This record gives sequence, structure tokens and C-alpha cells, in this order.
Amino acid sequence: MREMLTGGELDVLTGDYLAELTMLILGRDRLKNPEHGYARTFLRQLEECLGLAHERGVRIVTNAGGLNPAGLADAVRELAQRLGIPARVAHVEGDDRGAGHPGALTAHAYLGGFGIAEALRAGAGIVVTGRVTDAALVTGPAAAHFGWGPGDLDALAGAVVAGHVLECGAQATGGNYAFFTEHDPALLRHPGFPLAEVHADGTAVVTKHPGTGGVVDVGTVTAQLLYETGPVRYPGPDVTARLDTVRLTQDGPDRVRIEGVRGEAPPPTLKVGLNRLGGFRNEVVFVLTGLDVERKADLLRDQMEGALDAATSRPAEVRWDLVRTDRPDADTEETASALLRLVVRDPEQEPVGRALSGAAVELALASYPGFTVLAPPGRGAPYGVFSSAYEPQDAVGHVAVLPDGTRHPVPPPSRTRALDAVPEPPLPAPPPAGGPARRAPLGLVAGARSGDKGGDANLGVWVRTDDAWRWLAHTLTVDRLRELLPETAGLSVTRHVLPNLRALNFVVEGLLGEGVAAQHRFDPQAKALGEWLRSRHLDIPEALL
Repeated sequence: MREMLTGGELDVLTGDYLAELTMLILGRDRLKNPEHGYARTFLRQLEECLGLAHERGVRIVTNAGGLNPAGLADAVRELAQRLGIPARVAHVEGDDRGAGHPGALTAHAYLGGFGIAEALRAGAGIVVTGRVTDAALVTGPAAAHFGWGPGDLDALAGAVVAGHVLECGAQATGGNYAFFTEHDPALLRHPGFPLAEVHADGTAVVTKHPGTGGVVDVGTVTAQLLYETGPVRYPGPDVTARLDTVRLTQDGPDRVRIEGVRGEAPPPTLKVGLNRLGGFRNEVVFVLTGLDVERKADLLRDQMEGALDAATSRPAEVRWDLVRTDRPDADTEETASALLRLVVRDPEQEPVGRALSGAAVELALASYPGFTVLAPPGRGAPYGVFSSAYEPQDAVGHVAVLPDGTRHPVPPPSRTRALDAVPEPPLPAPPPAGGPARRAPLGLVAGARSGDKGGDANLGVWVRTDDAWRWLAHTLTVDRLRELLPETAGLSVTRHVLPNLRALNFVVEGLLGEGVAAQHRFDPQAKALGEWLRSRHLDIPEALL
């Protein structure tokens, strides 16, 4: 927060504190204290920076209100009074849908930006929301500044794209970037945060404060545009943005222009994110060193399975994964070792607690040679399950509570449009057949960015030249993806084509089970799925290498 306030010009500072996992954490926090349920880290940051924001005339818009935006708004007022700094605070509510979803720990609709806009138009200097879309933190201030209404679909769609680029901070300025080796390591040591210069027609320039680290170029912005998206129609509460219309151009050093974005009427329903407690989980990772790794794993599995069978209550789910991190004739013990991971889940804590830890500890002197574990198993911890529901837009009471306490209802959109699939655009002509090719990693020519949406994973892949695009569009089919990533076999995989970005976006349904909080797989948010794909070898035309 301090970096953004002191690094250069700024009209509005936005803060995105919420994710599916965060909502679960805040839900458990609220169980302990009903007055909590918001991101208390925001208050600590604000205590240091409220005076700076006031001096510089910067307004603050944040979704740190989480499950309790009114509570955070009150806490901000108390903080401002204690510091002696004038602050006009408003909040947005109506996202809580718990009454309609009994049994859910949290149930919150993703609201749009017009509640934020109303609060800013009423003179608020700080606007606190609960669950809004990440992009709403940008569309709301832009709508307030330019006077946009629900009918300004193209402008709103452009701001949605800008908001999507900003939502994950330094991921747009060189963080987590596939081609990071092409940049000076000193630049990437501490990337600056991105900002968007939004214009009245919805076009925007993504940049960063002068002199800050990182890099903003077409590649870094493309990577973030592909992150956690799905079909070409990118739906939101205020507008559906057509990602196939986005055009990116370099507009100078560390400046990328976003233009051409077309908007359509939003869908008739709002997404509602649901978190519930799924039960309890525990895990232990056994280290298998040296020779006979497979037979050591077999012996231990037999012993542990027998112990779990003999327990008073066997865990409902038992999963084993052998990770071959070892190599022959290794010159360190660590590189001579493989990892055998055991994960157990159950609706109750006891079967995953003492039953697991007792069995693992009691085998320490009676199992494979070199028995050791990375850490002793604990008592078991609760895990969450994320799912989505949808409710009509007019069933949700979106309300802006203005600085003077006035409650201003935000009407639902008067015009909506169902999310029909967009026909796949024509592909470029395939490259000439028969040219020389070489077996090499895909990542030598393609970048990737991946992430999670509940139990599904998205995987965006892009290239940087027209010749590479002709090859990628015809080579990386759904079938080829399944060959390269065998974990996707048997799952529904959909490919979406984005020619303007020279990109393909794949959605893999069910790869992440019941979402990040359930920790279904080694990489529970699919953050490294794209890097796995880039490491896979296939025949690539030598002209591209």
C-alpha cells in the first residue's frame, strides 16, 4: 500500500483480498468471533497509510470486508478517529446468500461494480465491499469517474479486462512469468505493482510506477489475461467481456495498451461461491532412500494399510502417491531419496488423527531400511470444499451504504444475455509440412499460465510470432494435450481459441477435485500445470527454435 501511494500518481488504490480459500478461512474466523470475518491485515496496512492517502487525495476501494463489510467499515471509522484523520467511509453489502444455502459455511454472490460507483459518487474516500468480482474493484471507480451506466457495455468490458490484469498484482509485471529468463534478474527481484490508466471509452494502458522493478510488456499482460479464465465469453455481473476481441500493443517502455474489447449484456444469473467444511485430513510423507524404492514402498503400504484396517475406524479415503525424486548413484542423500506421500480424509477427526499417527510412529523400527519421514503426522485438520451455485440477478439485494448511512439499492441489469458458446474462429493456414523438426520442450516457443476455478483448472498457452501461432493452433489439440499431460486423461477438456492473443485456453474439469481447500492433488491450485506442459517434449519445427 505504501509503495503504491508514494511511487507516483494515483487516483484510486484498489485492494483485492479475497479468493475461494480466503472465504473459507474468514468463515472459520467468524465461527470463533462473529464480529470478525474480514481481512484484518487491511487495517494494519491502513493504519500506516491512511494519512498518506488523505494527503494525496487517493481514494481506496477494497473487498477486504469479506464476510463482514459493515464490520470492517466501522473498524476503519474507529481507526480514522483514533488517528485524527478525516475519512468518509462507505460499504457495499447484499452478497451474503447464506439463508438460501443451509449447511454452507459461506455462501456469497459475486456482485458487480455499480454499488462501488454509487458510494464513490456520494463522496466516499474509502469503499469496503464483501464478495464482488475482482474486476469490480476497477469497473466501479471507472463507472463513477466517467458516468458510465449499465448500457455502456464496451467501456465496461474494457474496464473488466483491465481489472482482470490488475487483480493478481505483480503477476502482470513479471511475477510468475514463463519467459522470466529473458529479463534482468535484478528487475525481477522486487517487481512493482501494476496500475491501469483507464479512459472514457474503456481502453486502458497497463503500466507501473516509474523506477519500480519488474517489466510490463505484451507477454506479461497476455499471461495474466489468460489466468483463471474459461470460454471466450468472460461473464460478470455488469457485462460479459468478449476475450476474443482484446487487442494488446506495446505503447512504450513498461506500457501496454488494451483496446478493442467488446461487451455484451451480462448473464441473467449471479455466481454464488459456496464453502463448506468437508471433514478432516492428515498426511505423512515417508522418505525412501537408495535401492529398491518400489519394494520399500510396497512393504510400507502393506504395513500401513493393515494398521489402518485394524484401527477402530478406518479413514474414509486413503491415497498414496510415490514421487520419484531420487536418481542413481546420487552424491547427496537427498537426491538419492524418493517421497511416498500418504493422505487420508474422513468426516470425523479421530480416524485421520491417532489412527494414522500411531500406525506411522509404531512402524519406525519395523519397516523398510532407512525409515524416516519429513515430519511426524499431527492430529488432523479440517478441510473445506468449494462449489458454485447460480441465482437470478434480481434475487440478490445489492446495496451501497453511503457515508451518511443512507442505503442505496443497486438495481439489477435491465437487459441480460445467456452465455451461448462462441463458434471457434477460423484457424490460420497450417505451416508447410515436411520441414525439419527437432524433439524439444514446448516451453522453448510457448508461454503458459495456469490456475484454478473451484475443482477445474485452466491452462492458457500463447506464442509470440505468427509463424509459431500457425504451428501451435494446429498442433496443440485437446488430444495432444491429453498425451502431454496424462493426468488429464478421462477428464473433460475444452479448448478455446484466441487468435488476437495468439493463444489457446484449455479448461480441465475436475482436475482439482473439490477445490483448493480440499488439497486433492500435489498442486492443489494448478499453479504449475502450465510449467509442466512447457517442460514436455514434442516435435517442433526447427525454424521456430
